[in-house]
Amino acid sequence: MSNHRGAIAANPLITKEDVQEAVRQLVYPLKPYYSEGRARLKLGITGVHYGPAVAEMEGFSRVLWGVVPLLAGDGEDQFWELCLEGIRNGTDPEHKEYWGEVGDYDQRLVEMAAFGFALSLIPERIWGPLNERERSNLYRWLNQINGHPCYDCNWLFFNILVNMGFRKAGLEYDAEQLENNLKRIDDFYLTEGWYSDGVGGHADYYVPFAFHYYGLLYARLLGDEDPERARLFKDRAGVFAGEFLQWFAPDGSALPYGRSLAYRFAQSAFWGALAYAEVDVLSPGVLKGLVLRNLRWWFRQGIVDDGGLLTIGYAYPNLVMAENYNSPGSPYWALKSFLPLALPAEHPFWQSEELPLPQLPELAVQKPAHLVFCRDSGSGHVAAFNSGHLGTNDHTHTSAKYEKFAYSTAFGFSVPRSEWGIGQGAFDSMLALSEAGDNLYRVRRQNEVSQIEDNVLFSKWKPWSDVEIQSWIIAGLPWHIRIHRIHTARALEAAEGGFALGLEADLQEDRDTEGTGITASCSLGTSAIRSLSGYSKAECIRPSTNTNVLQPRTVIPTLMANLKPGTHFLIAAVLGEPGQGAVKPLSPAEQLNFSIGEHEISITTAGGNKIDIPLDRSDRVFS
Repeated sequence: MSNHRGAIAANPLITKEDVQEAVRQLVYPLKPYYSEGRARLKLGITGVHYGPAVAEMEGFSRVLWGVVPLLAGDGEDQFWELCLEGIRNGTDPEHKEYWGEVGDYDQRLVEMAAFGFALSLIPERIWGPLNERERSNLYRWLNQINGHPCYDCNWLFFNILVNMGFRKAGLEYDAEQLENNLKRIDDFYLTEGWYSDGVGGHADYYVPFAFHYYGLLYARLLGDEDPERARLFKDRAGVFAGEFLQWFAPDGSALPYGRSLAYRFAQSAFWGALAYAEVDVLSPGVLKGLVLRNLRWWFRQGIVDDGGLLTIGYAYPNLVMAENYNSPGSPYWALKSFLPLALPAEHPFWQSEELPLPQLPELAVQKPAHLVFCRDSGSGHVAAFNSGHLGTNDHTHTSAKYEKFAYSTAFGFSVPRSEWGIGQGAFDSMLALSEAGDNLYRVRRQNEVSQIEDNVLFSKWKPWSDVEIQSWIIAGLPWHIRIHRIHTARALEAAEGGFALGLEADLQEDRDTEGTGITASCSLGTSAIRSLSGYSKAECIRPSTNTNVLQPRTVIPTLMANLKPGTHFLIAAVLGEPGQGAVKPLSPAEQLNFSIGEHEISITTAGGNKIDIPLDRSDRVFS
């Protein structure tokens, strides 16, 4: 372990001083990588779609999300002088490191938000030291955001933050732009505290670490001037807090799901923003525990390189799962979780005793996010079962990040390495289909129908125009059931993957005597899958390396079937159990209220509702 990794892992992260030190542990290693004029931060040579010059500006900007609250909360640090020099030169059109004139939908519009944040929290530190020319340069460069459109999604908040910063610093701001963007953000609100990331967009971590985070900043900083909207932002965040608690495990880990996971501990930024905006829905001790446990979990992972730089990846460096917009400096958006440092040492957040997660139900339905959460109180395992989405996008690995049947805090999820075969596809928690002999697999990408009834999730999807699949997932832990009705006009090969288990030296594989069930076990846990109907064989697939977000080498217990043109039912029981405890026996009728009769499949949901699926047809979803 490098000195940097060891020091970060050894930080107890208990007191405010510990958390201040964590910021320094993350930003001090950056010093050698600043350009001569300190306006650019070159952290690597991997590519990003907006090019290296903008990426280096992005790296500079994202550091501010941690340094600004450090200063706002009286955490004095000489690092700020380096930042100020970069601001002076980066906004100077005559300097060789000038950040440039921006265009429409420009990445630099995203990065301007950090400067609006700084103008709002520490105007005396960013505006005060500048002379008149330097002030004019900074204002003019930032004000470009009022002349260029942002994407119609969470990006609108970047304009809001810049104009908020202007307003808080006593500068001229675009009141019309500010109001229009605030109103448009309102159009993205769904229900139960959830937003979608643009009309028809996904509901993922952009809800807590973007929509609510920025809304809570607005509520705290402009609450006196706009009390009604501030109250609305706080109320929505308070409702969402009850939903978002389900995404966290007792050990501090959070659910790997969706895009932008390279931002890592930004997962817990929402909790700090709740404390900062003083939204009274959870006690300060609970909020403190949520933030600090998540930071501790992350600091135990391999997230920094030998030089102490944050890497692109999740639990380890991994470009395979990265987005097209992840530059070497992108991961420093994680510093948004340090917002509580802006609170004084005497604030209840810092004075309260850290508390564990509140008591949470074992089953929680979150329909706006298309998810059903299950919690195992014994192992601490949290899994989210997914009914799928009616729309999709062209971000990297969208199917893997939004359309698997299950996501897990213990087993993570995998993304494909390439398109050839089951091993390169890494199809954990998915049904993958290939035309017979083709070896090119398709999975669920979007759905024609997506519904949830208690712990039963239904989707209808078409991997080809002449192949229709209806899928029912009966959510539960440690076992869950998957039922697929497949009507196909072509011969297919099917592969149904269980959870991906880290490949350790003590791995053991056990196959059922019938050959249609298989279990993989090691010190990390147990993953198993068993055919209840329709599958012909079971194998443990060793997918390509670096496909899973938690473990670089994995094994995926997988069922397989050959399907002739016609209608078929494939039914499987899937287990995921972390740790080395004894595997619980499968008893679907008792555990998940599921039975296969001569003419129909009957399901009784957790809420007592009855679902019957005729074996000769399937024209009912829920009844």
